Amino acid sequence: MTEAIYLEVSEKTEAAKKAGRRVSVSGMLKLLGVSRSGYQAWLHHIPSNTEKRREAVKSKIKDIYENSRQNYGAPKITVELRKTGEVISERTVGTYMHQMGIRAQWSKPWTITTKDSDFSTELQNILDEQFNPDRPNAVWCSDITYIWTIDGFVYLTSIMDLFSRKIIAWTLSETLEVSCVIDTINKAKARRNIDQPLIIHSDRGSQYVAKEYIKATEHMKRSYSKKAFPWDNACIESFHSIIKREWLNRFKIRDHKQAYRLIFEYLEAFYNTKRIHSHCDYMSPDEFERVYERTHTEAELLAG
Repeated sequence: MTEAIYLEVSEKTEAAKKAGRRVSVSGMLKLLGVSRSGYQAWLHHIPSNTEKRREAVKSKIKDIYENSRQNYGAPKITVELRKTGEVISERTVGTYMHQMGIRAQWSKPWTITTKDSDFSTELQNILDEQFNPDRPNAVWCSDITYIWTIDGFVYLTSIMDLFSRKIIAWTLSETLEVSCVIDTINKAKARRNIDQPLIIHSDRGSQYVAKEYIKATEHMKRSYSKKAFPWDNACIESFHSIIKREWLNRFKIRDHKQAYRLIFEYLEAFYNTKRIHSHCDYMSPDEFERVYERTHTEAELLAG
């Protein structure tokens, strides 16, 4: 506690000097109930090697935290530190973060936002919560979430490849028309290689049972969550919770244009390209897919 007071006094004194103002150090110390001799000893203290290392680690923690857009908590920061050669425990990282006054963004559990429109027993849950396919483009999942703006709600339709948790296509619209889902499907088909069998999973919302959707996915195996059971589509539901928690909820979004810009920035400059995922062995989705392609190619060459 005393060290924190000394640090505050030092910072205020330095700021006053830069601003050309006079400040009474003795007065501040007396007001805060600490001795001048103790403050002077603290100013001239030479840090030990342990203290120097601690401060260096804290500096790395701050850099990783800022590069994660202030989203990473102790587990992910620990992983990133170890990648640089640091030998450190998650508990120590958590302690340092607490001392620095930084923490991960908190998210309440996601809630149900979709009302099933089709209770037909013909809609089968082929996926059956098997969320870990062994290759890209084996299973896609899709969902729609709403985003509040001053001008009114806008709607984000996303498609995730479950292999890497990468968002391979998305559309932001001002309505919930089925055409928005179709546009997203077409984007995904244009960007990905789907020459092998592909399952596409969704809830039973009206957009996903419409005849236009059936046509757009005619060469795919359509899978649907069980009636009133959104956990069957947990991965994409979780992503929509994450993008709001880690990014969108920080802003008072004006309109569709600003929402689009923010989503683009998060997805294309962070989530797909930089944000590490425990599912991906603490790699980003892009890196995880590159590793798969590299090892898959090497295996094919060795096989002859």
